[in-house]
Amino acid sequence: MQRNLWIVFMVVCVLFVILIGRLAYIEYASGEKYERIILAQQQYDSQIIPYQRGDITDVRGTVLATSVDVYNVILDCKVLNSNKDKIESTISYLGASFPQIDTNEIRGILADNPKKQYTVLAKKVSYEDMRNFVKLTEDEETGSKIAGIWFEKEYQRQYPYDSLAASLLGFTTSGNVGMGGVEMYYNKELNGTNGRDYGYVNSDNNVEGAVVEPENGNTVVTTIDVNIQTIVEREIKAFNRRYARDGKPGSKHTAMLVMNPQDGSVLAMANYPTYNLNDPWSLKGVYKKSERKAMSDDEKMDALNKLWQNFCITTTYEPGSTFKPFTVAMGLETGRLSGNESYYCDGYEHIADYNVKCVNRNGHGMLDVRGALMKSCNDALMQMSYAIGSENFADYQRLFGFGQRTGIDLPGEPRTDSLVYDREQLRHTINMATNSFGQNFNTTMIQLGTAFCSIVNGGELYLPHVVDHICDDAGNVVRSFEPVVQKKTLSRETTTQMKDFLRSVVEAGTGAVAGVDGYDIGGKTGTAEKLPRGTGNYLVSFIGYVPQEEPQVVVYCVVDVPNVDDQAHSNYAQEIVHNVFQQILPYMGIEPTVPVVQEEMPAQESAPVTAEANTPENTQQNGETANE
Repeated sequence: MQRNLWIVFMVVCVLFVILIGRLAYIEYASGEKYERIILAQQQYDSQIIPYQRGDITDVRGTVLATSVDVYNVILDCKVLNSNKDKIESTISYLGASFPQIDTNEIRGILADNPKKQYTVLAKKVSYEDMRNFVKLTEDEETGSKIAGIWFEKEYQRQYPYDSLAASLLGFTTSGNVGMGGVEMYYNKELNGTNGRDYGYVNSDNNVEGAVVEPENGNTVVTTIDVNIQTIVEREIKAFNRRYARDGKPGSKHTAMLVMNPQDGSVLAMANYPTYNLNDPWSLKGVYKKSERKAMSDDEKMDALNKLWQNFCITTTYEPGSTFKPFTVAMGLETGRLSGNESYYCDGYEHIADYNVKCVNRNGHGMLDVRGALMKSCNDALMQMSYAIGSENFADYQRLFGFGQRTGIDLPGEPRTDSLVYDREQLRHTINMATNSFGQNFNTTMIQLGTAFCSIVNGGELYLPHVVDHICDDAGNVVRSFEPVVQKKTLSRETTTQMKDFLRSVVEAGTGAVAGVDGYDIGGKTGTAEKLPRGTGNYLVSFIGYVPQEEPQVVVYCVVDVPNVDDQAHSNYAQEIVHNVFQQILPYMGIEPTVPVVQEEMPAQESAPVTAEANTPENTQQNGETANE
C-alpha cells in the first residue's frame, strides 16, 4: 500500500512538472497572442474626440466661417436606474434646462432599456446651456439629485455674416463635407483627424486608458476683402429692390466680380439671389410661401441647386459688347490694325443674306477705332474682323482663355470649348462678324474678367484665385499661393493703347454712367440679346478698371434680364458699378487723379440687331434677324 502511494505521488509530481513546463512554454511562445484574446473578452470604453474644422477668413483675418462647440446630451440608463431616488429629480432638471427634451420619453427609455449606457436625448445644444446644467451638477444641493447624465462634444459650422459671400464660401453637410465654394474645393485642408479616448480593463482587471488627441483642420485665408464684399452685395441688393415689381426682384440674376488685375486675386464675388449659409436648405425669401408649399421634393431640390450656384463661375452666356476690346486688341497685337483706321457705319453689314445691324440703325457715319469703341459700333467691329482674319481671331480667343477653364480654385467651372468657334467655323464670314462684337459664342464671368485684366495690366494672364494662404491650427503658414502668370497675351504697347481707348468709353462714350468724379476710369459696356431672339430679354453688363496707370482694381457687373419693360441698356449694370466704385476706391486708398468736371451724360448704348449664324428659325422674311 505504501509503495503504491509513493508511485501515485511520483506520477502526480511528474504530471505537475510537465504541466508547469507546458504552461511556461505557452507563456514564452504565445503569451502575447493569448493575452490579446483575453483582453478582447474584457470590457472596453472608447470615445471619439472630434476635430475642429478649420476657419475660413478674409484677407485681413475676419472670420467668414468657423466651427463652434455644441454638445449632445447623453443618458446612461444603467447609472440612473441604479439611483432610483434621483430619477424624477434628474428628469425634472433636464426638462427645465433643455425644453427640446420630452420628459415622458425619458421615462420610457429608462423602462425599455434599463441597462443601456448611451442614449442621445438632445443634439447640438449650446455651450451656454451645457454649462448651466453642469453648474447644477456641481452645486451641493442640486448635484446630489442628478445622476446618469453626461455631455458629448461636437462642432457645428457657423457663418457669422449669414449670407455674405454665400456662393463663394459654400456650406457643409453632416460629417464636415463641403458643399460648393471654398468649403468644397478646400475640404481636405479644412478637415482634420478625430482623436480617441481609449479605456479598457487589462488582464489584471485594472482599468487603463490612453488618449490620442485630435488634429484640427487648417485655416484657409481667402483673398476676399469683407468690406468690399459687403459693399458689392449691398449695392446688388439695393438694385434688385429698386427695380422690383410684380412681386419679382429687379433681375433674374445680378452678379459682380471684383479683381486685382496685378495678381489675379479675387477681392469680391457675389450674385443675387442668394441664400443664408446658416440655413442653406431654406427657400424662404426667394419663393413665396404658397410657391414653396406647391413644390414637390424634386422641384425643391432643383430650386436649391440653382440657388446654390455661383453665377460668376458656373453660368455661361454671350458677353455682347464687353468682348469688343478683345477684338480690337488682337487686331493691334497682330499688326492687322494700327488704331488709326476709319470705318463707315451705315447701320448694318449685309452678310450671307443677313442684314447684321448696328446699335444705331441709321448708322454712325465715319468712325475711327476709338470712336467705334466709344459708340459701341457693331458695323465697325465687323469690318475690323475681316482684316484680323479667322486664324488670328481663333488663336487669340484661345490665348485670352476663351473656350477654356481658367483653373480658379472654386468648383463648378464648366467646359466652354464647345461654345466657341474654331478656325474652320470662323472662316464663315457671318460667324466672324457676330463673334467680333461678342455674339454667338459663350463665356463665363471669371473667364472674361480674367482675360480683361490682361488687357489693362500689361498683357499678363494670371491664374485667378480666391485663396491667399493656408495656416495650421497654431497659425503657421503651411501653404501660400503666389501669383501665377499663365500666358503673355499682349505687349505693353498694345495694352497702353487699349487703355487709352477704354478711358474714352467712360469719359465720353457709352460707359459714362459708370464714371466717378475725379477718377480716371476705363471700361466697356455690353448689351446682349438672349436666346431665343426676339423675346426682349437681355443680359447687360459693364467691365471697368481704376486707375489708368497700373490699375489696381477691375469691376465686372452682369445684370441678367432686368425687370423693366425696355431691358436693352447697359446703364443698369453701370449704375451698380458706379455706386461700388464710389465706395471702394477711397477705401482701397486709390486717390482721385483728374479734376471734377460737370458734363452732360451722352446717350447710353442700346441693343443692336444682328444675325445668328446658321439659325434659319430666327430669320425674318426681309432677310434680317432679331438678334443683337
